[in-house]
Order: sequence, then C-alpha cells, then structure tokens
Amino acid sequence: MNSKQFACRWVLKHQHKLKQAVRSCHLQVKHALGLEDYKTYEDDSQVTFKYSEMTTTFAEPHQLRSKPDVSELKFGQVFTDHMLKVFYHQALGGWQKPAIIPFENISLHPAAKVLHYAIELFEGLKAYRGIDGKVRVFRPDLNMRRMNLSAKGSGLPTFDGIELIKCMNRLVQVDQEWVPHTEGSSLYIRPTLIGIDGTLGVARSESALLYTILCPVGSYFDKTSNNSLSLLADPTYTRAWPGGCGDRKMGSNYGPTIRVQNKAAKKGCQQVLWLYGDDHQLTEVGTMNIFAFYVNERGDKILATPPLNGLILPGVTRQSIIELILEWGEIEIQQRTITMHEIITLQRENRLLELFGSGTACIVSPISSIEYMDTAIQIPTKEHANPLYQRVLDRLAAIQYGHIEHPWAMPIE
Repeated sequence: MNSKQFACRWVLKHQHKLKQAVRSCHLQVKHALGLEDYKTYEDDSQVTFKYSEMTTTFAEPHQLRSKPDVSELKFGQVFTDHMLKVFYHQALGGWQKPAIIPFENISLHPAAKVLHYAIELFEGLKAYRGIDGKVRVFRPDLNMRRMNLSAKGSGLPTFDGIELIKCMNRLVQVDQEWVPHTEGSSLYIRPTLIGIDGTLGVARSESALLYTILCPVGSYFDKTSNNSLSLLADPTYTRAWPGGCGDRKMGSNYGPTIRVQNKAAKKGCQQVLWLYGDDHQLTEVGTMNIFAFYVNERGDKILATPPLNGLILPGVTRQSIIELILEWGEIEIQQRTITMHEIITLQRENRLLELFGSGTACIVSPISSIEYMDTAIQIPTKEHANPLYQRVLDRLAAIQYGHIEHPWAMPIE
C-alpha cells in the first residue's frame, strides 16, 4: 500500500471524528463572537432569482442625474441613475428574473401589505473606492445572512444571498462613477424587501418586491465641533424586548424611535441611548451598537458590548470590531449585559476610558456625554492620546479603502 492509499484509508476511518472536530471549532468561534442566537436560515423559496438571468436597461441621457460635490454629501439625500428590481409572485412559481433599470418611483396597490402592516425589511452596506482605484464592498455575505433571517421573521421570501451580491455588484458597476473618489465618503447600498400583495389581512406575503438603490454618502451624523456624540438615556422609553424583533433590520423597529429622537434633540443631544429593564441595561445608540472600554478592578483593560440576546441588531461592524480585538490579542473582549449603574461607577472611579457606537452608516463614532436621570455624565473618550475607537476606525478604513488587502473587502471587477 502506497502512502496516498494509506492516507485515504485513514481519512475514511476517522472522518466522523474529523467532522466532530470541525464542528467543535465552529462552535467555539460562534461562542467567541456571541453568535449562538444568530440562527441560520433555510431557504424555503422553491425558486431563487439568478444573476445569470438578469437584464440591464441603461438610462437615457435625459434621465441621468447631476452628481453632487463630495464635500456637500448628506446621508440618503441623492440617488444614482439606476436601481435593481426583482419581483416575487408565488402564483408564478416564486422569484422572477432580476432587472437593472433607470431609477424610478414604485407603483403599489393601495392595499399593499407594506403600507398597512409594515411587511418590510432592509439592509445597509457600502462600496468604497480604494487608493488603487478598485471599488470594494465590505462583508456583504453578513448582510445577506441577516437579510434572509429578517425575511423569515416577516413572512417574506428568502433567496440565495450570493445571487443578490452578484446582482448588486453589477448595479454598482453600472453606476461606478457615483462611487466617491475620496476617502471618508462611500456609496451606500440599500437592498429592501417589501410585501406588495393587494389584499388586506395580516398573513404571509404571496407577492413581494426586492429592490436596491444606491446613494453617495459622507458623514452620517451632524456632529459637534469635537466630532463626538452626546446621548439622551431615558429609561421610560424602550426600543426592543425579549421575544420581539429588535434584532432584525425592519422598518417597524425604527419608525417608533423618531419621537424619542426629537426629545433628545430638544435637550441638545444628538442620539438616544436605548435602555432596557429595571436595571437600565445599555442596548443600542440610535441605530448603532455600543462598546464600553474600561479598566477593571484588577487593572486589566476590557472592551465590553451587549450580547446578541434578541434586543440588539447583530451588526456587521460590531462583529468586525470583535474579530479585530480578538486578532490583536491585547484587550479582553466581553459580550455581556452592561448597566447604567456600572457606567456611572466606572466614570466616578476614573476607570471608564471610552464609549463608542458602531454601524455601517457611521462606522465608529465616539461618545462624549450621556444625559441620564437629569444628570450629565461626561465620557473621556477623546481625551486620550491614542484612543481605541480611533485605532479601530483606522484599521477598518484601511481595509475598506484598500490600504491593506483583506478578505472582508470584496473587489468588484
């Protein structure tokens, strides 16, 4: 028996143990990232749309839009020349052929489920123009997984995420001149899935529309002169609760927050720090995840963030920060409940170093103060010579803009 035959027999004999080892490793990674509750989905659509069947109709010269000055970009204000549309009709066998068309308004039946029951979900990701001229999309596979999880929870059809990534990449290719040529700006990608059945009644959607629009963006927040955020933490308001859908990217999670955001603005705060429970647990900051960097009683530096317990969105940037910190191996990272009492204690004992938010739109945003129970809590996030939030932001930007090659940044050829 030669060595190749021996190796094959050994693998066959021990394949069950090898599979167990792989699964054990996978579970350990999930535990480290806090993904135990980030359940996988099963595609229950009989037919998924395919990139290979997509058609493209280019905009006529009179349909082309003027591109704004990069220095004047505001989030979600200006859109590109084209969009992607894919219809789903159960009566026609499921997903239809995807199409890129000139940007247009959407016509809906007055009884469409999206209008009456908020049967809707969306995602947000970005394309960046690198220093080498290449356009890269940041971790789109995670957005597709999250989008399909939201679809299953909304009675909307799931799909093959790889096929949608290919379709969206083609859309970015078509409108590639809209990708800003400067760092600090990017092209925001907004895939959206809505129920369009023309019938009243709370039930699973038999017809749906998946569409994607693009818009060039600059900074998400209108920040203060020191480039940091002030927060209002009012425990009388709750954004999400156990058993709800606060961990999904659905419009119904965001509309009800506007009134509290208006209250924060009237108090001179830029965002809302959402609390939960009698112990006032930190959950999210506006539409961002939150991180607390502090020194424990033994003098160790800890970076903590709330766990994926159903109350917060499993953010792509959140996961990326966790993976970076694990890779660096310099700081202990914890995914656990954080309360306002703990934040106040850390701040009073001068052990609270930084608070910052993270998200696709803002990437990383430092937090300077919290108004809580009629008390202003000052956070020294920007008072350090080399703050952690800036180091994380610089690393992510280096990946996104191609300063370093990294598998998280997918080039669009």
